[in-house]
Amino acid sequence: MKIKSLDPRVTRSNIDEDTQEGILNPLDHFETYEVFEQRKRGIHHVHVGSVHAPSAEMAVVFAKEQYTRRGQCVNLWVVKTSDVFVTEYEDSDIFETTVNKKYREPDAYKVIDRINAFKERNAKQNA
Repeated sequence: MKIKSLDPRVTRSNIDEDTQEGILNPLDHFETYEVFEQRKRGIHHVHVGSVHAPSAEMAVVFAKEQYTRRGQCVNLWVVKTSDVFVTEYEDSDIFETTVNKKYREPDAYKVIDRINAFKERNAKQNA
């Protein structure tokens, strides 16, 4: 027999009364899910927090209740925290860049004389 609730989200979930999902053994814990929301269609999803839930479906329900009650949201993602791959802080040197990036500056090119002449012409015209 399906659970019937005043909350239509619970009814839509088609949860059986006899289901064993969500029942924990002693010392067991729900999994942690990271929650990402999308405020408008076409923009990036943004991490808003995490929830503890017995399944991904219930994590969506919990995330909706926790993070989108007051704000506009068009889409939610939930991802098991254990499935998120992170870098170690000790490996922060992979983000360092070279200090000498002269190729980004116009001084490194042979057109610097033209640039300076253009600036002088503009300065004379604006004066």
